[in-house]
Amino acid sequence: MENLPFLADIYPESLHKQSLLYAVTIRSPIAKGRLINIEVPELPEHFTFITAKDIPGKNILFDTNIPILADDKLSYIGEPVAILLGHDKTKLEETAARCIVNAETELPSFSCTGNSADKIVCASRKIVIGDIQEKTSDAFFSDIFNTSNKIITSTFTTGIQEHWYAETIGAITYYNDSQDTDVSDEPENVLIVRTATQWPSHVKKAVSCVLGCDDQVMVLPTSLNLHMDGKLWYPSLIACHAALGTFITKSPVRMILTREEDFLYTPKRCSSTVEIASAIDENGKINAVQIDISVNLGAYGVYGQEIIDQISLGSLGFYNFKHIKVNARAVCTNIPPQGPFSGFGLSQGLFAIERHLSQIADLLEIEPAELRKNYIDTRLALPVSNHMPEKNMITGDMLIDSVTQMSDYYRKWASFDLLRQSRKTKPQEKGESLRGIGIAVGYQGNGPLYTGEDNGNYSVEVTLTKESILEIKSNITSTENYNKIWQKVAVEILSIQPDMVRIVTSNINDEKKSLSSQESFPDCGPSCSSRNITAITKLVENCCDDIRKQRFHDPLPITVKHFIQPQSGFLRSNLNWNVHDINGFLKPGFAAAVVEITIDMAECIPRIRGLWLAVDGGKIISKHRAKRSLTRSAIQALGWAYTENIEYVNGVIPKNQYENFSIFSPVDTPPIEINFISAQTDANELNEPKGIGELPFTCIPAAFMQAVSQAMDRCFRTIPLKRKDIWEMIRIRKEEVTQGHK
Repeated sequence: MENLPFLADIYPESLHKQSLLYAVTIRSPIAKGRLINIEVPELPEHFTFITAKDIPGKNILFDTNIPILADDKLSYIGEPVAILLGHDKTKLEETAARCIVNAETELPSFSCTGNSADKIVCASRKIVIGDIQEKTSDAFFSDIFNTSNKIITSTFTTGIQEHWYAETIGAITYYNDSQDTDVSDEPENVLIVRTATQWPSHVKKAVSCVLGCDDQVMVLPTSLNLHMDGKLWYPSLIACHAALGTFITKSPVRMILTREEDFLYTPKRCSSTVEIASAIDENGKINAVQIDISVNLGAYGVYGQEIIDQISLGSLGFYNFKHIKVNARAVCTNIPPQGPFSGFGLSQGLFAIERHLSQIADLLEIEPAELRKNYIDTRLALPVSNHMPEKNMITGDMLIDSVTQMSDYYRKWASFDLLRQSRKTKPQEKGESLRGIGIAVGYQGNGPLYTGEDNGNYSVEVTLTKESILEIKSNITSTENYNKIWQKVAVEILSIQPDMVRIVTSNINDEKKSLSSQESFPDCGPSCSSRNITAITKLVENCCDDIRKQRFHDPLPITVKHFIQPQSGFLRSNLNWNVHDINGFLKPGFAAAVVEITIDMAECIPRIRGLWLAVDGGKIISKHRAKRSLTRSAIQALGWAYTENIEYVNGVIPKNQYENFSIFSPVDTPPIEINFISAQTDANELNEPKGIGELPFTCIPAAFMQAVSQAMDRCFRTIPLKRKDIWEMIRIRKEEVTQGHK
């Protein structure tokens, strides 16, 4: 897979005769209301102003209900209402600043909690697990909670998280110039779209839909770098804006968001609120769990059902509670559209259930790891019809035992808990450090639950040429280099030399070759949720297996194409929860994390002394790459837990939060130890790769917050953790100790 250029390094005027146009977005100044008009100053020569009425096709982003340019209803501050094009970038920005958007304001909604009558629910999920009917579940759970020995309730909230990729989102569009090429049969008037995207086919469909042309759009992806699922669908919107400019002016258009624009208006990890109540009997057993989930998806509720179902699934964990009831809703509000961050929501749900179990353990005075062992069952993470043989499944005990041995967890937990207990009866000594340790488990799927309008039919094509060169065709875009991974697969199956394996993608830097073969590349779907290393690698493996069977019987070249098709099925034991595609959960990855911290009393911040991960990733093709991916995700998970403190205030992120925003510094990276474990007992059995890149998000934040809670002797339920929260707890603790000694 070739090294792709960054978008910022591409200047079409060096390749084409037309003059390059820059593009800026004119945005809504209000969070909710109606667009009245836009006052546009006298435009300089060769400037172009584009609104919704200039769109030749559909004014909607493919597979969503987001307008390309708002023409009546305004739904958030910063929503695009027009595009301004010009040759002079400085004059363009000055002119854009003089455009005035007049609108009629309505009362906006910014929160997903509060009065339900005021909320627009874009997706919901109800789950009832146990020997009860959904229609009688309210009375059933009411009886259990009314007769229980103890009820433990808590509310957990997770905040937004910014992707902060190396290059901001943008697009460059232009028509190919047949006079500049030597390919006589090359299609003319093809609109070229250059953008960094995880989903090239989505960009193509979106632009084609807006322009009303199905076969005249070619997407050539640029370098993604680290994206954390931030470039899944939003690049398609920017590509549509740039493509509109090229379509109307017939000139190349360069539209790249400024860092501030990107920070303020692009999707963030959506915030969530999860309320959990557990009924405990006289023996300390959890009889029933009731969960209420609210998710703020911002304007338009993009992929709302996917996100709410993933969060609901995460909130169940993989614990065998006898009776469970979940009521979940995703709410549309008047903040910018929210989206996924390294997954579609499992991490938010798992954070809540893992923190809740730790809270139960603290209140019942049970060691948290042992409480988990009483209920954990990793088979519950699988679809109902796909329970694997016992020997092929990692068990919860194996996960917990591995990570506790690595970290010396039990000894440290007992020591730190004794210190915590002693501080209740005596003042803290000067210079005494507050120590804590936490544990949590998690898992991840390897794909979305729903397919959308593209129906989810994805494929890979492999050809063994007459020269005995193996060509693997795909259109994936990824930060990982799959050359060596797929080379290794091909070498093992076909016994050929690594240099005889070629990875051919549609991301060819040679534009002439790309244009002449634009229809020949299979669509592999979105590069998200570890699909590339699991589903796509499996397709490559299947193709190589077929070629191995044919190579000595059929003449060369041999071409084989394999498809992934959606597989409908049931998740967990709730027979009413049927999803479109269970493929992503057939081979889930599992992890357990332990985090040890000490509290810096001077700066009121936690210092991480160590982080341990036990991971079941199935077949690890490259341990070096796997550890690099997990380490990177672990750092990002810690950033979500306590350093990336940003939030929407009245529909916008305040400018001071942008100016003071900081991500987890590599200097502060703690020692991270990773251990790969497997349940395989027979070396000859097939052991397939599982997704692991998102596992740290599913367990590290909860383990971190449990460590802080033990150190501070307070139950923290919200991430990101703020310095003022620790300071407030220190102040309260001092007052309590002082009062106790009077």
